[in-house]
Amino acid sequence: MQTNSRLSGTISVPGDKSISHRSIILGALSNGTTKITNFLRSADCISTMGVFRNLGVQIDDTPAEITVHGVGIKGLQAPKVDLDMGNSGTSTRLISGVLAGQPFVSRVMGDASLSKRPMKRIITPLSEMGSEIDAVENHLPMTIHGTQLHGIQYEMPVASAQVKSAIILAALQADGDTTIIEPVKSRDHTENMLERFSPDSIEKHDHQIVIHPHHELAGQAVHVPGDISSAAFFLVAAAIVPGSEVTIQNVGINPTRTGILNVLKRAGASITETNRTTGVEASADLAVKATELKPFTVTGHEIPGLVDEVPLLALLAARANGVSKITGAEELRFKESDRISVIVTEFKKLGIAIEELPDGFIIDGSKPWHLNDAKLNSHKDHRIAMTLKIASLLVDQPVTIKDFDSIKISYPTFNDDLAKLRS
Repeated sequence: MQTNSRLSGTISVPGDKSISHRSIILGALSNGTTKITNFLRSADCISTMGVFRNLGVQIDDTPAEITVHGVGIKGLQAPKVDLDMGNSGTSTRLISGVLAGQPFVSRVMGDASLSKRPMKRIITPLSEMGSEIDAVENHLPMTIHGTQLHGIQYEMPVASAQVKSAIILAALQADGDTTIIEPVKSRDHTENMLERFSPDSIEKHDHQIVIHPHHELAGQAVHVPGDISSAAFFLVAAAIVPGSEVTIQNVGINPTRTGILNVLKRAGASITETNRTTGVEASADLAVKATELKPFTVTGHEIPGLVDEVPLLALLAARANGVSKITGAEELRFKESDRISVIVTEFKKLGIAIEELPDGFIIDGSKPWHLNDAKLNSHKDHRIAMTLKIASLLVDQPVTIKDFDSIKISYPTFNDDLAKLRS
């Protein structure tokens, strides 16, 4: 382990990425202004802002807040340029739901990484609703021929907050009600925020969501809590680096996002929650102390609540005293990188005893690490980059991480926050 790798102190992480995206989208579709504080100014969220500006929405960006001058569901303008989603799968899938019901044609594009990610999962339900979408082998670039949509009943084949949200945003423009049935409850930020912007538009019943169109959205004041997916890097770091004690303030604790906390506790981590508050989403301060960790199992039913944190859970398992198993995470193969394959490849460079499964990993944390290769590779995946940086705290030799600047996608100030805890 590196000298002085112990982490100590208090930090606040940037605003939640999922909520930041949705605040721009729902604000743009509202009547009146939406004021957003603690907005995440990451590359992905800036892509969402840029797209809506190209759709005729005025968005003012000052250090204190973002102000979205909503144009209403029917007020978007036909874009004069291709809509560039950058690297953002969230922007692509959610905004496609909006575009499907607009009276114009849009061409959606993204960077090389995003262009490899599957879009059939949204093309299928949006096509059932009446939209015509042209894509080469179900990948970007994608041309969306907006039209009058029809309400449908859609039973989702897999739990996906992005797909669900695309359908919800399309359903707001349909000619009748839409019912969405989830096999497992996924992130519900869109539903929670829609209840604030337009309470008459949505009903929720267990695993079923009903969208009632023809109700206007009204602009809101949105304070974005800290992103638990960003906080997770320091939660896990504090749990695995001996002698660490870290507090992270104002972390969003939406129950559909707190799977990471459940697993940490199951592994024996010491976590204390204080200063709980409520708003658009609940938040709290989370304090973690390093402890002896025990092995754990994660299966498919938990994955929707912690899908972004699986690389970190693999790292947690690599420090637990025994064999841990993570399964049901095949969705990770379709993220910014094939995160299952990449984690196995890079962890083996660190001498971690890890075995690749089709849908996850088996990791023996009881075995010591032996650095085999100091040249690590993020594969241009922001979550891999930050996971490897946390792992490097437990290596007694310097390592390099190729394309580490990919962290700008979700957490531009990650290095600064890590430095605060190491000083």
